[in-house]
Amino acid sequence: QVQVVESGGGSVQAGGSLRLSCAVSGMSIGQNCVAWFRQTPGMERERVAAYYGGYYQRFATSVQGRATFATDAAKNALFLNMNSLKPEDTAMYYCTIEPRPPGSVCPTRARDYTYWGQGTEVTVSS
Repeated sequence: QVQVVESGGGSVQAGGSLRLSCAVSGMSIGQNCVAWFRQTPGMERERVAAYYGGYYQRFATSVQGRATFATDAAKNALFLNMNSLKPEDTAMYYCTIEPRPPGSVCPTRARDYTYWGQGTEVTVSS
């Protein structure tokens, strides 16, 4: 059984930083597509960042230069570090993992991912 658990969200002021954590059990984060999506009320989920092992990292234009990945192999966890946060970063952030063979391009659409966490809320105040 695959489980995805996010944590690390919170309320910060503009310019601040957060580290979002995605802990996965039942699948390896290093051998499958792992992505972060965010969603605001009334809007579709948009992909913020995607990761596959050490060779594939993609960031949305909106967070490019402000987001990086880190991993903890022992905990099978992927971290999304975000700095210089802006009010427009306010959203519910979801982690998801999808089985893909090595060398794959990770999907950009939420509907192409199977396993999701419950989300962690990020609020950035101006």
